[in-house]
Order: sequence, then C-alpha cells, then structure tokens
Amino acid sequence: MSHCPPVQRVAVMTGSKIRSLVAGLALAMLWTAPSLPGAAQSEPVAALPATEGAQTSSPNLTRTDVDTWLDGLMPYALEDGGFTGAVVAVVKDGELLTSRGYGYADPDTGRRMDGAATLIRPGSISKLFTWTAVMQLKEQGQVNLDTDINQYLDFTIPDAFDEPITLRHLMTHTSGFEESVKDLIVRAPSPVPALGDYVKTHLPERVSAPGEVPAYSNYGTALAGYIVERASGERFDDYVERHIFAPLEMQSSSFRQPLPAELADNMSGAFKTRDDNASQPYELIPAAPAGALASTAEDMARFMIAHLNAGAGLLSPETANEMQAAATPFLPPLNTMALGFYQQDRLGVRAIGHGGDTVYFHSDMSLFPDHNVGLFISVNSQGRRPAQSLLLREQFASRFVERYLVGAAPKAAQPYQPEADNPGREIAGVYEVSRASATNFMALGRYLGQARITVDAQGRLHTPFLGIPAIWQPIAPDVWQRAGSTQRLAVSYRDGKVHQWAYEPASPFMVYSPPPWYRSSALLNPLLALALLVSLATVVAWPLAAFLRWRYQQPFPLTGHAALSHRLARIGLIFVLLFLMAWMGLFVTLASDIGKLTAASDGLIRFMQGAQIVLYGAMMATVWNLVTTWSGRASWPARLWSVLLPLAVGIVIWFAAVTGLLSFSLTY
Repeated sequence: MSHCPPVQRVAVMTGSKIRSLVAGLALAMLWTAPSLPGAAQSEPVAALPATEGAQTSSPNLTRTDVDTWLDGLMPYALEDGGFTGAVVAVVKDGELLTSRGYGYADPDTGRRMDGAATLIRPGSISKLFTWTAVMQLKEQGQVNLDTDINQYLDFTIPDAFDEPITLRHLMTHTSGFEESVKDLIVRAPSPVPALGDYVKTHLPERVSAPGEVPAYSNYGTALAGYIVERASGERFDDYVERHIFAPLEMQSSSFRQPLPAELADNMSGAFKTRDDNASQPYELIPAAPAGALASTAEDMARFMIAHLNAGAGLLSPETANEMQAAATPFLPPLNTMALGFYQQDRLGVRAIGHGGDTVYFHSDMSLFPDHNVGLFISVNSQGRRPAQSLLLREQFASRFVERYLVGAAPKAAQPYQPEADNPGREIAGVYEVSRASATNFMALGRYLGQARITVDAQGRLHTPFLGIPAIWQPIAPDVWQRAGSTQRLAVSYRDGKVHQWAYEPASPFMVYSPPPWYRSSALLNPLLALALLVSLATVVAWPLAAFLRWRYQQPFPLTGHAALSHRLARIGLIFVLLFLMAWMGLFVTLASDIGKLTAASDGLIRFMQGAQIVLYGAMMATVWNLVTTWSGRASWPARLWSVLLPLAVGIVIWFAAVTGLLSFSLTY
C-alpha cells in the first residue's frame, strides 16, 4: 500500500534478506555481518534502456512525441522487468495529453491494458484522496489540523508523550506510531471490517513523540479517514465518491471492497510476473483510506489536473498551495513531506507526488507544478527481481524529466574538497530505520533491517540501497550523492554525534538513527553467534560423549544432583535452539506472505509467545548445573564451560527481548 512498503519488506524484507536469515541460523550465526540487508547482492538489470547521450534541447511535450517515446520505452521495460502490463497517463496545461496501455490485463483472454478503461490499484496514492478530504473539511471548519485528534474520535488514543497527535502529524507521517502490518491486506472472501472497527482494534503503540521522527504509517492514514467519517457524517467511500470523484467525473474509480460489479469487468488481473499468467485474488485492504482505491489512468489524470490547477473543483487555491508546500524539513536539503504529498524534486525540477504498492500493483504519480505537467504510471505485477518495480518507476520519472523538462542527462556529483581528510568517518556504523515495529515480534524485522554504513578513504559512503550496494560521493558538508544518480543522502547531528540520516527517495517518510547499544547488531550478532556455538557444541557433544562411553565401556562420571543438572542443562539448550528455529521459521513464513499476517495466525503466534517459558527453564537448569559443577570435583575446563552455558542462554534471552520475541502482544 505504501511507497517501499512493509508489504514487500515487512518494514520491507526482501526475499534475499529472508534467505540470509535462514542461512544465518543454519550456520549458527557464526560471525555474521552486523547488517544483513547490506550484504552484497547482484544488481538488478536496468529497468529502462540507457539514454543515448545527453539531450541538448528538450523535445516538445506533445502527444505525438510522448506516445513515440513511450511506445519505444515501455515494451522494453515490461519485457526486461518481467511485468505483465502497465498503464501511463500524462497531463499538461489542464488537459489529458495521453494515456497508454501496455501488455495484458488478462493474458488468458488476450485483454490488453487500456489507459482509459482498465482499472488498476494505485496503492498508497489512495492516501492523497484521504488528505484531500481532510483539507476539504479543514476549509469548512469541520476539523483543525493542529487540534488533538482525540477531539474527533469516539475512542481514545492513549497519552504517551506531552504533545498530542494532530491531523498535521498524521499527514506528515510524524505521529509516532510504530509500524502496523496485521490485516494490512487480506484475501477474499475474508470480510473487510468497518473502518471504525479496524482503527479501534489495530491501534499500534506510540514509540516517538509527535512531530519528531518521520515514520510512514498506514494506520495513521486509516485513522484520518475515520476522522473524515466522523466529521462529515458520511462513510469514507461515500464521502470520496460525492466530494472528489463526482466533481472530477472520475466514473471508473472506487474505494469500495469488493469492487462494484459495474467496474469489476474492467479490473486488471494481478500477477507475480509475466512468466506466470495466474491472476491473483483481488486484494482487500481494511485500512481502506491508506490504499484501497481502484482507478484508471485517465481518472488519475483528472485528479492530477485538479491539483495542478490549484485544487480546481476540490479545494481553494490557498488550501491547495498549503497542501503542496514543504512541511517537515528534517534533513535539508533532502526532499521532505508536504501535507500528504512527498517532495520529489528531480534534476532541479520542483515536483510533488506519491508512490503506491499493493503486493502486485506498483504505481507512482508525479506532479511538476512549475510546468503544469503530471505523470502517472502503474504496473500490474511484481516483476522478476526484488525492487524491480521501484527501480522502473524511479527511472521512468527521471527519464521523463530529463527528456521533457530539463533537456539534459543527470549531472555527475560536482567535485568537492572537504576540510577533513576523511569526511564521514564518524558516520560509519550500524543504524535502524524509523519505520518499524518496536513492541511486538515484528521488531525482529527492525533488528534484521539494521543498515551498516562504511566509509572509504575518499570519504565516500557505502550503504545498501533498494537491496543493492550503493556508493555516495560527498558533494557538500554532510551531504552525499549516489553515484550515477541525483539522489542524495544527508546526515544530522545532535550533541556532536550522528542523530539521523536518510536518503532520497525515502527521505520524506523515514530516517535512520543509531540503535541503543543493547539493540545494536554490531554488538549482539557476535555475542549471539558465540551463544549459539556454545549451545550447539554442548548439544552435539552430549550424545557423542555417551556413544564414546558406550564404545569404551566407561561409566557416566556424575551421580545424583550433578548428573540430573547436567542432563537438564543440555535438554534446556535443545529447547532454546528449537525456540529460535521455530520463531525464525514462523517469522519467515509470515514475512514472505502478507496474507498470513491476520488473526488466522494468532494461535501460532500465541503458542510461540508462550514457548518463551523454555528460555527461563533453560536458564534455571544451566545455573543449577553451574552450581553443582563448581561444588563438585569437576575439572577447570568443565567448570569454565558450565559458566558459558547460562551466559549463552542469557544472550539468547537478551536477543529475544530486543527483537520482541518475548512480547505477548497480538497487535503488530
């Protein structure tokens, strides 16, 4: 539902991260790198063909030229990326310039994509309709962007910080809610709960003070949609139909789930790749205001025209300008949030917009207000490689801007001579992302998603970027630019230490910050590897020693309490390893299929939450073994090993605590 969503990452783990997790467990995490996501991976093949040289002048932005350009570009992009179909719409000066369809909406029947007729799922671009509705109500005096949202609700958001959450916080993704992925997307025929029921039963914990940390929140948008219902007295889908769709004549758009019968026949199928023609079920989204829209490219064009034309038909010019202005300058000069829109400035051209993803549909909308131009693209499949759809959308928008709005290829980073010999060396380390779960078992994703920054002798930063390694060249104090791109990375400091950093295009809605020492994978990974090594060695040596005693007819050297504690300690370690393996298996299963992140999995999750008792049993058994070993006549190696056993269990408990595996919450 969101730009770079947890739908694909689970605060978005890619398949490669999950495989790394499984491999790391199988190898007992022996000295694993502190940043699994930063592991080197093969770079995806370019989603679009390379530009042949720099443009010296811009071709006229005409329908004929755009159609020719698109017809040469899009078939290649679909074939290379493994996408089944796509639609594109371009608007200019208040009119639809062109809408195009490529590939198939239904490969089995041969029905092709059509920009005018084929419905797609724009995912989190739906949020712009929610924010437009909020701004309409603000104009009418029905809501205030800076009032405690509890004033508009029939339930209470608990106090956690001195400052209350406001609609402005929701619109800029700075409410402070942790990530919420349960029931984000459910499969038919599961019923979609009423919006009010959803926001009351899926309330996430507040983990940061409002206004302080950008952290993308689907729940926050759903909450804003419920406020629209409460303030207007209309159901959310009714409100949008009457106050947004009707004025703009968006006759092929709907938030209703399931899709109304009169629109269903024109709905595109949803696919994994063009190599797999099996259409997937219609995705149902309980947090409807955050991502449930179905629409056509031409209907989306009507929405773009309205916002490019100072909100015509929807908002007053003053309100439209307020909605489009930058609102959260966390890390200048990076792109940031407006009121619902992302800043998406490209190649020096001012842009605002939004991205959107369901599991299968991937879309992007860019508005260029200074040129009165808008661009929309959506594909109906995941593509063959991780992050392929995001790569396509980013390159597509940049190529469009390069060709029609600036007429020049991206400029390389300008030479910059920093005062320090090695700028950025203090930035090297491990960081965790703000958009993550923190108080439940999905916090394991936050831990596994910690990103490592390294710095070379030239002051260049090396980070993971969309699942691949990236190099960032210094271009200004505390600002870097990605090689071969105009995307930037910036760092802020507090008390002389790194406070936050972010990179484009994700900078509007999430940042990275240093984890506390007890949650840092740089410390905990080696300790966990040692704990697992000690546990595995002990468990393997136990039957091996028994076999050798049997083979050479030697008696067991321990008796009484010493013998019992020895055996219980090893049984405890077996259960510790089984506990970790079971949790990892469950996490991988849930993270790889968002359709399983529902109440149907609560029983398994609850069982695993209860299974933490084995950790405490193992700790008691290993401590008892320590006492009996030291009170007997054991050798010094045996005594030292008996010390390692409770330490190993303690490290596992530490790991389980910081990754949420000891939480009893079923809200995640």
